[in-house]
Amino acid sequence: MSGPTIVWFRNDLRLDDNPALVAAASRGAIVPVFIWAPDEERPWEPGAASRWWLHGSLQALAADLEKAGAPLVIRRGPSLDALRAVAAESRAGGVVWNRRYEPAVIARDTSIKKALTAAGLAAESFNGSLLFEPMHVATKEGRPYQVFTPFWRALLAKDEPAEPASAPRRLRGVERAPKSLSVEALGLLPTIRWDATMATTWKPGPAGAARRLDRFLEKALAGYATDRDRPDHEGTSCLSPHLHFGELSPRRVWHAVRSAVGGKPAARITSGGAEAYLRELGWREFANHLLYHFPHTPDAPLRADYAKFPWAQDPIGLRAWQRGRTGFPIVDAGMRQLWATGWMHNRVRMIVASFLVKDLRVSWLEGARWFWDTLVDADLAANTLGWQWAAGCGADAAPYFRIFNPTSQGEKFDPDGTYVDRWAGTGYPEPIVDHAAARSLALEALKKVTGKR
Repeated sequence: MSGPTIVWFRNDLRLDDNPALVAAASRGAIVPVFIWAPDEERPWEPGAASRWWLHGSLQALAADLEKAGAPLVIRRGPSLDALRAVAAESRAGGVVWNRRYEPAVIARDTSIKKALTAAGLAAESFNGSLLFEPMHVATKEGRPYQVFTPFWRALLAKDEPAEPASAPRRLRGVERAPKSLSVEALGLLPTIRWDATMATTWKPGPAGAARRLDRFLEKALAGYATDRDRPDHEGTSCLSPHLHFGELSPRRVWHAVRSAVGGKPAARITSGGAEAYLRELGWREFANHLLYHFPHTPDAPLRADYAKFPWAQDPIGLRAWQRGRTGFPIVDAGMRQLWATGWMHNRVRMIVASFLVKDLRVSWLEGARWFWDTLVDADLAANTLGWQWAAGCGADAAPYFRIFNPTSQGEKFDPDGTYVDRWAGTGYPEPIVDHAAARSLALEALKKVTGKR
């Protein structure tokens, strides 16, 4: 391949441990490119909170690339048109990128690779976002896993993921870089500034990700196995948005956690915070495994019989849930934390999801769409897995008849009310449903699926 190589950045906004970047830099000059083409990801194009995060992450990436010697070129889509234009302007010989696994993106990338190759450009993709790719993990019968525990055992039986590659200190850019839009020109920030608390909570970009990881390893890893369920404690890593946008590679996190406990192979770490956290990285892999093999699941239940579940039409209840006005303190605190910071503690995510789909009997798709627009870590694989788990209609899901009591859940995981006091304060409205009655109605509705009377 002659000429420079275009590095097409997507959800891999880092220089550290970036396989596509490493491959391109080893060949000579590079042209880093980011293309804003949300329409190509419909119906799950980035939501408002994701766009806010992307703005900061792109600023950080552009600064890092400028410092390294190869400025970032920003264009609007269509992606194929933008790549062709940049290739012509820079006389590039090829394009490289790291793979993504969302159904719409897979279809788009497959078409683009074919078109670039037909035009005489080399096109190559790499694994930059997972420990092991979905097509390389299967049951003995060659089928995809639908239960986490055997999937996790299969991952642990593999060789350790490769050691992460360090970020290059210098990159060779082209003499005359193609023209670029500014990050601001993409219009990713809200016109009405609702993001004040988000801006004080988060630092998008690799530097912020590295600080979060260091803090977690130092202060929270040892107690993670138990503290991760306590929203009143700082017991989680808060790395999910950094991992989603690829500011930090899962290999970097995996090996950092192993190093923190003496560097033992993951299969030999059988208890404690490190084991629990590596398992959570396994759940991230499992979510992508399911999305890849069952691409219909963002919009339909994996368990087809749940398509006939009699969901309630309750716009008033849905709106109360979205605004954190249900009258159940732990639910309202979680929804208000989400609105203020673009993030919610995982235990509370399970509680609020159970409340929506079981106490209100509102479809899990309504919850998935709301989270998609309001979470800074909105990830199609994780969002789909989480909501189908709560609704009992996905792989390895909690059965629908497992209905969280929001009052006892709050008493158990926020016993002093610290979390509720922080995010919901006092002066709650009256509960919008009676939990015991709602539970009975939910179980009655379940009979429409099971056929049991």
